[in-house]
Amino acid sequence: MVIKNRSRICLIVSAVIILAALVLTIAGRGVNLGIDFEGGLSMQYNLKTAVEKADVDAVLNAMGAGTYTVTVQGAENNEINIRIKDVAKDDIQKVQDDFENGIKEKYPDAESVGDVNYVGPVAGATLVKNAIISVLLASVLMLVYIAIRFDLNSGLAAVFGLLHDVLMMLSFMVIFRSVIQMNSSFIAAALTIVGYSINNTIVIFDRIRENAKKMPTTAKEEVANISVRESLGRTICTTLTTLITIVALCILGVASIREFALPIIVGILSGVYSANMINPYIWAFLEEKRRARKAKA
Repeated sequence: MVIKNRSRICLIVSAVIILAALVLTIAGRGVNLGIDFEGGLSMQYNLKTAVEKADVDAVLNAMGAGTYTVTVQGAENNEINIRIKDVAKDDIQKVQDDFENGIKEKYPDAESVGDVNYVGPVAGATLVKNAIISVLLASVLMLVYIAIRFDLNSGLAAVFGLLHDVLMMLSFMVIFRSVIQMNSSFIAAALTIVGYSINNTIVIFDRIRENAKKMPTTAKEEVANISVRESLGRTICTTLTTLITIVALCILGVASIREFALPIIVGILSGVYSANMINPYIWAFLEEKRRARKAKA
C-alpha cells in the first residue's frame, strides 16, 4: 500500500470541524453541560411499564421544573433518568416528592431506583477547573516523556496530536449537543483517549526512530510514510478490536454508559487519524527545519 503525506488536507478538515464548533459556541449553542458541571438534581425511576416521554414532560412542566432533560432507558423502555439543573439544595426533597406524586397519577407502580444525586454549582465549577488542569498536566508530562525517550520534535508532534484529539472530542460534544450531555464521564473519556492516542503515537514514532537510523539521508517525510505503512496492520487490528467493545457498550448500555462510550468512539477515531495522518508529518516538518538550520550554520 502506498502511503503519502496528506497532513495538510487532514489539518484543514480538522480545522473546519473545530471552527464549526467554535461558531456554534459563540452563537450560544456550545457544549450541553450536565449537572456535574452546572449543578442540579438527578433522579431515576422504574415505572414498571413502557414510558411515554410526553407524560414525564407534563409532570415536570406542571411542577415548574425549569431546565431539565429526560432520558428513557431500560430493555422495555420502562425506566427514566431525570436531570433538573436549577434546584436549590433545600428544595431537593420537595422536588422529589412533587415528581413522585405527579408521576404516580399516570404510573401508579413507579418507584425510585438508585441514588438521588445532587451537585452544587461550586462543585461543578471545581470539576471544570480540575478537568482542564488534568488534560494540560497529562499533555506536559507526555511531552517530557517523549522528548526524553525520542526527541523534542517527537514530543511536540505528539502533544499537538493530543490537543487535536481533545479538541475534536469537544467539537463533537458541541455539534451533537442534543444527543449527549457533558458530565464527569467525559473527563474520564478524555483522559482515556489521551492515553490511547499517545500509545498509538509512540508505536509509530518508535518505528520512525528505527527507520531514521537505517535511512539517515532519506527525506524525513518518506521516513514517516514508510513508518506509517509498516505500523498500519497493527493500527487496524487494535482499533477494530477496541471499537467493537465500545460500540457494543454504546448500543446496549444505559444513558450513563453512553455518555462515556460516545466520546471514547470519537476519540479513538480521532486518535488513529492524528497518530497516522498528522503527527508523523509534523515531526518530519520540524526535523527538516532543524536539518535546514544546521546546514546554514
